[in-house]
Amino acid sequence: QHALNSGIRRYHVAPVLCQRAKVAMSHFEPNEHINYEKLEKNINIVRKRLDRPLTLSEKIVYGHLDDPAKQEIERGKTYLRLRPDRVAMQDATAQMAMLQFISSGLPKVAVPSTIHCDHLIEAQLGGEKDLRRAKDINQEVYNFLATAGAKYGVGFWKPGSGIIHQIILENYSYPGVMLIGTDSHTPNGGGLGGICIGVGGADAVDVMAGIPWELKCPKVIGVKLTGKLSGWSSPKDVILKVAGILTVKGGTGAIIEYHGPGVDSISCTGMATICNMGAEIGATTSVFPYNARMKKYLGKTGRADIAALADEFQQHLVPDSGCQYDQVIEINLSELKPHINGPFTPDLAHPVSDIGAVAEKEGWPVDIRVGLIGSCTNSSYEDMGRSAAVAKQALAHGLKCKSMFTITPGSEQIRATIERDGYAQILRDVGGLVLANACGPCIGQWDRKDIKKGEKNTIVTSYNRNFTGRNDANPETHAFVTSPEIVTALSIAGTLKFNPETDYLTGADGKKFKLEAPDADELPKLEFDPGQDTYQYPPKDGSGQHVDVSPTSQRLQLLEPFDKWDGKDLEDMLILIKVKGKCTTDHISAAGPWLKFRGHLDNISNNLLIGAINVENGKANSVRNALTQEFGPVPDTARYYKKMGVKWAVIGDENYGEGSSREHAALEPRHLGGRVIITKSFARIHETNLKKQGLLPLTFADPADYNKIHPVDKLSIVGLADFAPGKPLKCIIKHPNGSQETIMLNHTFNESQIEWFQAGSALNRMKELQQKSS
Repeated sequence: QHALNSGIRRYHVAPVLCQRAKVAMSHFEPNEHINYEKLEKNINIVRKRLDRPLTLSEKIVYGHLDDPAKQEIERGKTYLRLRPDRVAMQDATAQMAMLQFISSGLPKVAVPSTIHCDHLIEAQLGGEKDLRRAKDINQEVYNFLATAGAKYGVGFWKPGSGIIHQIILENYSYPGVMLIGTDSHTPNGGGLGGICIGVGGADAVDVMAGIPWELKCPKVIGVKLTGKLSGWSSPKDVILKVAGILTVKGGTGAIIEYHGPGVDSISCTGMATICNMGAEIGATTSVFPYNARMKKYLGKTGRADIAALADEFQQHLVPDSGCQYDQVIEINLSELKPHINGPFTPDLAHPVSDIGAVAEKEGWPVDIRVGLIGSCTNSSYEDMGRSAAVAKQALAHGLKCKSMFTITPGSEQIRATIERDGYAQILRDVGGLVLANACGPCIGQWDRKDIKKGEKNTIVTSYNRNFTGRNDANPETHAFVTSPEIVTALSIAGTLKFNPETDYLTGADGKKFKLEAPDADELPKLEFDPGQDTYQYPPKDGSGQHVDVSPTSQRLQLLEPFDKWDGKDLEDMLILIKVKGKCTTDHISAAGPWLKFRGHLDNISNNLLIGAINVENGKANSVRNALTQEFGPVPDTARYYKKMGVKWAVIGDENYGEGSSREHAALEPRHLGGRVIITKSFARIHETNLKKQGLLPLTFADPADYNKIHPVDKLSIVGLADFAPGKPLKCIIKHPNGSQETIMLNHTFNESQIEWFQAGSALNRMKELQQKSS
């Protein structure tokens, strides 16, 4: 590379680089090669234009521009047209994504794409039994995804393979990749130096269709890490600390870029943990610079050729010296203490040493009913090893967990390897139940039997989210998020009042002892055990493959196009619900038992906003029908309005739609007749999803105007004939007494997004363009 830069010995060096350039993105796609040369070319064009040092995230993002020479670039303002390298979809979101792709009429995906079966496996009895049960219950859906993948050229990871983000880290992420995934925790891949972004299914369809994908040019928040992790402190504590600083919306519109000397003290999978949970602060994604820890992980997962290629292009896989961030946070890892965040929100940060006292003061239950480790955030070999190190100490003193204890391996490879190396047995011996390689309780797939719904209780997890009712559908479950080793220690003690750094346990012999800080290998000494082969390659020609969707199915439903905008203002809309406080995608479109309907838009629409709190009566799933004056469930009321031909709107609070990437939270209101969502602010993915489905996500120009709208009012959005980027819209509020007032609403639509609205959806617009071109 130095020779190329200096112009010396070009003849001798070029053949070596050309040879190295033919490195496959993945073992599973030998004919799809990493193209660092294009990345380098685009970066050089943009660097010359901007004439300043670039951050790492800018290099990777701008390196994937569709037109780097002409693209307008201004952080936080302009929309970028990008060409991602690949797409990944988990089974719950893949259903709707593939249904939309089928509707597009295209014969095959344009970029490497994969489907991962991880969401539909319910935790009940244990790994093998739960997996068998899931294959039986979800056979229709798995068959649809497998055949759709075969027909359209998409790789298929069968149920039992593991969690999508762990599979991506092990097989698909690499330094400098741009990957979009239909799951909000896709940023996990940033632990291998990639820009991996969570999106809705319609965004995935854009990329699979081979058209440029739009993203508002992200700001860049730098997190400078100094010092070194040690003792009970872990990578999880870094992001728990950052979440406490930035809150659940502090990263919105920005990429979190970690840098500084402290980075090298964190394992590759530890960096992935930090990036994974960046979704909890609303960040577009998170990323670490390429370093020796990533190289080590690539080598251990059979990708030394990728590491060698990355070494050649390393200057493009780290930030430039002197680059500028929009905001900088500094964390000294040597001073970082173990944290535990919650309950009910992932940004309520507490040091573990304080949580017992805080819980007693707040009236939270201190006795821990269940401890749960694993998930896409914390299920690496190192995580399991550190947890086993804690469990082994307890066993040596004759103790087992006082709380129930579950373990979720992140992938079949992790499961097989921790079985071989004895970690799984240690965790069983201390009282643990090993669940299937799947999301399980983290996303509400948990058939919990130890409590009744409404019973106040506490659980501790190594997961990422702890919204009300997320894990077990019980609104009285106080869920706390921490590292796997802290979960294990607290499960052994059985109480939030235990601080493993200072407190003692009493062994079976009556003697007191203190747990020592865990130590474990970041990677196995032997090679990883791959376990069972669970991957289905797409055939070279899938055109003859049949994809079956029964018209009488209760799980799958082919999509009908949404209606086009009629060219008129939206007049006299009713208000379906005015939401009070936090309204996540879990509130808008609950998961858990509803996951089985993710491929059937009409059936899943029966969960629309059933978790949102109605400001009028303080209740969930109880709203006034403005036409009958009777109170009833939200979906029933929406269906009644649709039947009567009445358009309706939703009024929301701050950071509306935070959490999961699930586009069902946008599809459902559109399907049931919704037209406008007006809030104080939106979470990034949900706002985009709403636009993609032809809805109008609007924000109050003055947040105080939220108080001017009452559930019994009627709303009119005027000025749509002149709808233009940056131009506010007027909202006329008609009160029941006949009085009116006008407020202003802002939006973030650009020209192409306005075309989505006018066409009825982004998919409709894609079809229009295809028809014109043909």
